[in-house]
Amino acid sequence: MGPALSESSLHPYDWDDPPSRLTAPRSGRAMSSGTVSPANADDPLAPTTGHGPLDSMKAVHHRRLRPLEGKPPGTLLVHEIYRSLQGESTFAGLPCVFIRLTTCHLRCGYCDTPHAFTQGEILSLDAIFAQAIELGDDLVELTGGEPLLQPEVHPLMSRLADAGKTVLLETSGGVDTAPVDARVRIILDIKTPGSGEAGANVWSNLDRLRPMDEVKVVVCDRRDFDWAAAIVRERELHRRCPVHFSAAFGSVSPTELAEWILESRLPVRLQLQQHKILWDPSARGV
Repeated sequence: MGPALSESSLHPYDWDDPPSRLTAPRSGRAMSSGTVSPANADDPLAPTTGHGPLDSMKAVHHRRLRPLEGKPPGTLLVHEIYRSLQGESTFAGLPCVFIRLTTCHLRCGYCDTPHAFTQGEILSLDAIFAQAIELGDDLVELTGGEPLLQPEVHPLMSRLADAGKTVLLETSGGVDTAPVDARVRIILDIKTPGSGEAGANVWSNLDRLRPMDEVKVVVCDRRDFDWAAAIVRERELHRRCPVHFSAAFGSVSPTELAEWILESRLPVRLQLQQHKILWDPSARGV
């Protein structure tokens, strides 16, 4: 599958706060579905004024980006590069090269890659590109962490697309996707209340969805399901691109989620994480 980056090369920052199940801040303008969008949600990492719950949230986000401090321009902090089968999306089951970048400003309660919050190796774009090409698959996914937190990911994705690769970007939905190369297929998360990070959703990202993109929702309970179903219906997301509902591992059974989908008559896909079925759910590099 290709080894993860060596522990000896880890970035010196190796601290973090744990994923949280705190409810999302209730500041900002209400959406018609009852969701909340902070007033400047399109720039979740903007400087704070020091007042109010939104600024408190942004201060926490900035603190979580400390592993990127001192990173030389033109490089990326990479957690691992490996080859496996794609476990999610409409590309599930296909061989894929994964480039997992370090650092995330969110702490979803169900996160299965907290090791990518701080651990990584600084690599040049040339070195990352060369590894991806050497692994040989036509499908390449940029994931994290949150890959869009490092601006250098954009020229890397464009270079991979120039090389004829099908490029997937898996993003939390908490960073503006407008700068992404039009050839890149965006797999966009919508964070539910059960994730603890619903207040971080950049709702304008939904307006940019194209048929080639995909939406992913991780459902933690029935409340999450009803909340997400309302958004899909009101925004008619299922008419714009494939929409996947996944059961939060260990919180909701896939069978239960399947029953909710059938009951709702919502035209969304039940998504199973194939890599957690094929390998140990805690395994890395798969």
